Amino acid sequence: MTRDEQTLQRIQRQLATLGPVLPGSLSEQWNVCGTPGCRCKAPSNPKKHGPYYQLSFTVAGQSSTLFVQKGDLGEVRRRLKRYPRFKALTTAWVQACLALARSQGFRETSA
Repeated sequence: MTRDEQTLQRIQRQLATLGPVLPGSLSEQWNVCGTPGCRCKAPSNPKKHGPYYQLSFTVAGQSSTLFVQKGDLGEVRRRLKRYPRFKALTTAWVQACLALARSQGFRETSA
């Protein structure tokens, strides 16, 4: 087994043990509702509804959001924290695939 193949296997093992990931950022939202006379619209000292937690992300050029329940915040934060490692590992995977292709005789050409 070549060094490039060993690198690919090492990265694959690291990806397999990484666990679920989530891209994006988590924010806390406070909202005003549409109910007349609600406490969120009080003329003095209004109390907005919330907090609500929202995960915002873009995947394959599509922006989206997910609302997150308070009980899920810890797991969402753990998955967000793992995402940069996932990105680094996938970049390393592609680089190792290219190194392997070059070692197997694939050649770059200039346009």
